[in-house]
Amino acid sequence: MSLTPQQAEIAAAFDAAYDRLVARGPGRMVPDLERITALNALLGDPQRAYPSVHVTGTNGKGSTSRMVASLCAAAGIAAGTYTSPHLQSVRERMSVAGHPISARRFAAVHDEVAALADLLDERARTEHGEQADLLTYFEVLTAMAGWWFADAPVDVGIFEVGMGGRWDATNLVRGEVAVLTPIDIDHPELGRSPAEIAGEKVGIIKPGAEVVTAQQHPEVDAVIDAAVDDAGARRWRAGEDFEVVDRAIAVGGQSLNLRVGERELDDVLLPLFGAHQADNAALALAAFAALTGAAFDAMDDEVLRHGLEAVSVPGRLEIVHREPTVLLDGAHNPHGARASVAAVGEAFAFGELVLVVACLDDKDIEGILAAFRDAVSHVVVTRAPSPRAASLERMRTAAATTWAGTGVVVEVATDVTSALALATAVAGPQDGVLVAGSLHTVGAARSRHLPMVDHLDDEVVLTPDDELGVEDLAEQLLGDADDELSWPE
Repeated sequence: MSLTPQQAEIAAAFDAAYDRLVARGPGRMVPDLERITALNALLGDPQRAYPSVHVTGTNGKGSTSRMVASLCAAAGIAAGTYTSPHLQSVRERMSVAGHPISARRFAAVHDEVAALADLLDERARTEHGEQADLLTYFEVLTAMAGWWFADAPVDVGIFEVGMGGRWDATNLVRGEVAVLTPIDIDHPELGRSPAEIAGEKVGIIKPGAEVVTAQQHPEVDAVIDAAVDDAGARRWRAGEDFEVVDRAIAVGGQSLNLRVGERELDDVLLPLFGAHQADNAALALAAFAALTGAAFDAMDDEVLRHGLEAVSVPGRLEIVHREPTVLLDGAHNPHGARASVAAVGEAFAFGELVLVVACLDDKDIEGILAAFRDAVSHVVVTRAPSPRAASLERMRTAAATTWAGTGVVVEVATDVTSALALATAVAGPQDGVLVAGSLHTVGAARSRHLPMVDHLDDEVVLTPDDELGVEDLAEQLLGDADDELSWPE
């Protein structure tokens, strides 16, 4: 498709901005908040201009964040959502009212924020020489999200932690609601046990926050309880304060009955597969209840149903092709891989299941593959399109060891596109192909089947419905100014 001169100019500006961002090193992390604090201060701390829901955990962060955002949209609350990593375009990471930032706006916001980041980097070089810690890719991107959301303006910010919590660049948000999805072992730099990792993730809990938590290991529960007590916060526990009352397989997903407090919401058609997504839905509904307070009690059931029924989570057991069915699932650790296997087994009746898998080098590759060992009949390993990817040789060796003596054939492909070709050639019309191991792998497969339309100049325009804020919502639903929600500064 040929571009108009204006479109070509926008595309060039976006590419230049993204290249400058990538030059900061997508995988570079420095465990402190010094640089992001200084950058946000120069911007006027935009991330504190609106209340926020802050989401951490090991698995389910992205799905839960998107569910909360969808509930906000159904209720007329304009939400800015910041997630990571992206599947196909960095623009996916920032959205307002469900719409990703446009290429034009991305370039403009980047250049505004990068001008200040460059000043801080130069100051750091002056003070510390070439060994200075400069602003990272994730720090600049996080500052961009906070800045764009404030400019929109949004009613609420929903921020998914990049990694950990305590030292994550997102941890400067107000965080009136803190959400902790299931915590398990993933990034070794965070700790070697669930309790150690929880010690980093509870760092997002702010004084007086509403803390909504999934079911956790007992040792993780103890860490969360201590952090909640220290912060004078209030905890909402899965299985006690909210739960999945009932679930059943349905066409296109599952039918759920959910409970939050004394309120039960039945006949919710969630367009996602797996018991873990049902748990995420209950977690998101509780987080939304914590966010909206008294307004939640008066909200019509149909609003809440619509919010959950409209949710879209790309790359999480997403069907992108039929005959054979090609499923994409980001399962990037053993916990996620086990959930993926259970969901596929429950929701699909494949004759055979072919696995296409590529992982990042810092992951528990053996543990991920072990989760798929008894569920697949053919394996194609490849290399994820990331500088952090595990080598083909490591993937091949790990797979050969995992499926040794099982009769399962292990093939090797140089890239995801070639792996998909091998897998679909092996699979029959009634079989399934599951692409997993990393969101980078899933993103490449999604681009093969569902190329992202590159909207260059589609600005997010908030409709009157979108502009209905949380306080207005409470007043409209309750009709009593005394019951309006207030947010601590």
